[in-house]
Amino acid sequence: MSERVMPGRTDGLITLVAADALWVDLTADSAVPTASGAFTCSPARARVGYVLLGGRVVATVRASGGQWSVLEIEVRRAAGELNAVRMDRQDLVRIGPFRGAPGQECTEETPLRWRQRIMGELQELGGPERAARREVGRSYHLAGIDWRRILVERTRDGTQRTWWLPRAVVRLLDAAEHAETQWVQAARTRQAGAAVTEPHSHHRQTQATDGRQTTSPDRPTVPLRPYNGELQGHLYSALSRKPGISRKVAGWTCAVCRTAPAAVIDHCHEHGYVRAPVCHSCNTQERPDYLYSNDIRVANHYTRRFDTHTADWLRHWHRCPGCRARTTLPLPHLAAWTAYVACRSLRPTHRDPRGSRGRKPCGALRVSWTGSHNAPRSCLLTVAVDFCPSGEHRVLAQVPYREAAEQFRTWLAETAPAVAAAAGHDRLDGLPAHFRPVIADTSSEGLALF
Repeated sequence: MSERVMPGRTDGLITLVAADALWVDLTADSAVPTASGAFTCSPARARVGYVLLGGRVVATVRASGGQWSVLEIEVRRAAGELNAVRMDRQDLVRIGPFRGAPGQECTEETPLRWRQRIMGELQELGGPERAARREVGRSYHLAGIDWRRILVERTRDGTQRTWWLPRAVVRLLDAAEHAETQWVQAARTRQAGAAVTEPHSHHRQTQATDGRQTTSPDRPTVPLRPYNGELQGHLYSALSRKPGISRKVAGWTCAVCRTAPAAVIDHCHEHGYVRAPVCHSCNTQERPDYLYSNDIRVANHYTRRFDTHTADWLRHWHRCPGCRARTTLPLPHLAAWTAYVACRSLRPTHRDPRGSRGRKPCGALRVSWTGSHNAPRSCLLTVAVDFCPSGEHRVLAQVPYREAAEQFRTWLAETAPAVAAAAGHDRLDGLPAHFRPVIADTSSEGLALF
């Protein structure tokens, strides 16, 4: 039974200052240099409920006296994981600056944004030499790692400066950013679930300014109605600007789980069509786990999408007229499906460390792509395994887009025949009269839609 932190107990809890000192002490011999202030200096977010240590999220708690603390065992686990990392200082990865490269999306789910933090500080201070003279209040660590001590500057043609970090550290920081995103999304899902399950047995009454009794807006007086395709065929860009659409969405139940109240409109980013109103939890599950704009992690919640609740999710994705008529998925989801389903047999396994007789899939699945779904001859999906003992970023397969799409259509017909029967190139009756144009594939003899 795992230890739980009970109100008023301090067993196993240490203060943030003590955790700073413990982190430095435990990682003194680590190949990856660490920094003091991992819990108390920016960009640590201890007072938000967590900190990042290496590639791990460590939760913080407010003790009975109101002081923020952390479980000592969690600090030790994070230090043990970091100490196990082997770093080759000669194996470097360029981290910037990149001229003309698209910037990483700055979202609330990824406050770490380590590349932007490093680039902003180096460009402001003029290079690693000045950055090494850290000023009071400035961040000098990322996820507890002292990146300045291992930063390498190179100059090309005597003018252009580039900055590099060891590959092992880049992977650690990428893993930290991904873990942080997952942690924040899970916390939001729990909060949304708590709000939905709050008892509604009595309507809260408030006194209006004219003396009348009104019902509080957080207690709906009208029962939620099931979604029956009322928004089908609408473009999200136009629908989202309509006045009162938020109130209308809140009147439906989620079109995926069909239990929680809807909160947002989910739409297809490739074709621009509205899929359906969904709750925050299902919207979080629907979102691909982007590492980069063309590189995603295939996380555990894909089990739900492609295994336990397959028909529900396929029906939801094919509410987009473009995807339904072409019998496919948006490119990120097709890439995830290819990695999770079509390449499952290629994924290496190892013995489960917990002692069971079974074997456990190795590492973390990742899939990237080059090209676009609009030019299928040039679009290639690369499926790899990160953190594999037999070699990190081990490539399992490279699958052309058209091959992946055909494999998906075959699987769709076998897995969800009702969804497949409602889709296909001959099912164009649901397409709007003026649908969003799709770039033709001019490399083929017939100008295919894809």
